[in-house]
Amino acid sequence: MKFVDEAYIDVIAGDGGAGCVSFRHEKYKEFGGPNGGDGGRGGHVYAVADPSLNTLVDFRYSRRHEAKRGQHGMGSDMFGAAGDDITLKVPVGTVFTDAETGEVLYELLTPGEPVLIAKGGDGGFGNMRFKSAINRAPRQKTPGWPGERKSMKLELKVLADVGLLGMPNAGKSTLIAAVSNARPKVADYPFTTLHPNLGVVRVGPEQSFVMADVPGLIEGASDGAGLGHLFLRHLQRTRLLLHVIDMAPFDDGVDPVAQARAIVAELKKYDKKLFEKPRWLVLNKLDMIDASKREALVRDFVKRLRYKGPVFEISALTREGCEALTQAVFLHIKASQTAEQAPAEVDPRFPVAPDA
Repeated sequence: MKFVDEAYIDVIAGDGGAGCVSFRHEKYKEFGGPNGGDGGRGGHVYAVADPSLNTLVDFRYSRRHEAKRGQHGMGSDMFGAAGDDITLKVPVGTVFTDAETGEVLYELLTPGEPVLIAKGGDGGFGNMRFKSAINRAPRQKTPGWPGERKSMKLELKVLADVGLLGMPNAGKSTLIAAVSNARPKVADYPFTTLHPNLGVVRVGPEQSFVMADVPGLIEGASDGAGLGHLFLRHLQRTRLLLHVIDMAPFDDGVDPVAQARAIVAELKKYDKKLFEKPRWLVLNKLDMIDASKREALVRDFVKRLRYKGPVFEISALTREGCEALTQAVFLHIKASQTAEQAPAEVDPRFPVAPDA
């Protein structure tokens, strides 16, 4: 299935049915009075996050989504039936924004929870609603209210704990294939990854995390160069970024330190919050470097980059160092989840009364 993470749709809730003007006509009953019923409400449009979906491709080819209108009111005190609701199934992590203003309207993060995205119009009143002591034969009715109409942009931000970033051909796809169940395309040329890949990394019984691999970044990505800028949004929900560096011999004139700094600069341009996320260095393809030169090369690289955080030396191809990396990542994610769930500190000046 083709991966699609953006789509534009028009949602149209159903209009309410009109009220009815009717009078009771029964044999031997004079002055029967009004009996026109109200119109039914229009159908609502809901959206629900479905964990079995991982792409917005269905909305690429089906843009208009319209609910049924409510039925008109009828005589004999009969109200019109409500229009049928419709439900749009989207992947978990889908963001609905206003196509014109760019305002974020809804964000679906909980599987199975329905969200009302367009409300159906209320039905109009029939003439029985206007009956009073001084108006015993009303001929008034009201039309139904129109349903909401919205033009929306759908964006899918994949839900992953860890995101891989780096230059094209840095070995990100090989790494995610080595440590998870993902099977992305792997080849010896740049830009083999054309869309995000997700993989579940298992580090023990009932211990796992989700890793995301996005297309490689190049300098100028935040301004639209290459493919990576199209998928940087998928890293915004991650708890940790792994910056994968190709440590194999570079072509003449290519400086790995300059490339690493370029990636960091693109992150900062694109989103300051993304730039401020925890970011670890993963030095890859060390199997291609002479063992006697490896330590000096790694030390020189980290020194020139002026990097102070965790550094992992691996070979995704031979899986050397991958076990230590995944264990450290899992412990970091578990610690961050525990910190988020911890209760807020109580101000000693305002102690909480103990439970009775």
